[in-house]
Amino acid sequence: MNQGNLYTNITNKVATITFFHSASNSLPSKLLNQLIESFNQLANNDNVYVIVLQSKGENIFCAGASFDEFQNISNIEEGKQFFSGFANLINAMRKCPKFIIGRVQGKSVGGGVGIVAATDYCFAIENSDIKLTELSIGIGPFVIAPAVERKIGVSALSELTIDSSNWQTAYWAQKKGLFAKVFENTREMDKYINILTSKLSSYSLQAMKEVKKILWEKTNHWDSLLTERAEISGRLALSEFTKGALRKLKK
Repeated sequence: MNQGNLYTNITNKVATITFFHSASNSLPSKLLNQLIESFNQLANNDNVYVIVLQSKGENIFCAGASFDEFQNISNIEEGKQFFSGFANLINAMRKCPKFIIGRVQGKSVGGGVGIVAATDYCFAIENSDIKLTELSIGIGPFVIAPAVERKIGVSALSELTIDSSNWQTAYWAQKKGLFAKVFENTREMDKYINILTSKLSSYSLQAMKEVKKILWEKTNHWDSLLTERAEISGRLALSEFTKGALRKLKK
């Protein structure tokens, strides 16, 4: 199975994590675990002051979970383990003491929206629409919902969840608070991110760590909460409705 790839570059105290998968930058378990490991390693690297998260390619930032792995879930424990991948990634991003800057160059679906929400400050270009499709296949955005709700509120989360077949634009996401700024193209976005990260790399590392603690207050229970949510998703993934929906999507 194609597991994608990931690499990290560190320059002038700025770490850039880049991931890629040929299936619309989806995230199979191996790639999820590599992302988690990267954040954990950078969390303890005092030569890194800020982290930029990005994906390769154009038009799609992240399509969420691996369709092949999702389709192969055969019992509740496998389902819980599968959805725990995103739970563990969001928690790793939450607990990483460095600011995580999101660079979004295209659409995000499902778990991809959760990853965007777990960044501390996120930028996008105009074609970076978002969608939560989970309800349409018989599950729900249970694992990522706390991160998404934290950024955009219950009302906007409800709209994304219930209207699961429609895309919301990058400007809608900006208005709701998911994106800080939306740019016309990647050139303008990268210029802004480079200026911002250069400034951050000159700031007090300890001060930024303390600020991040404040930004993520009242989330210490997420270790258990997201695991519980993963179990709900894993159970629903075994339903006849979901299995039928996945067969239709494969065709």
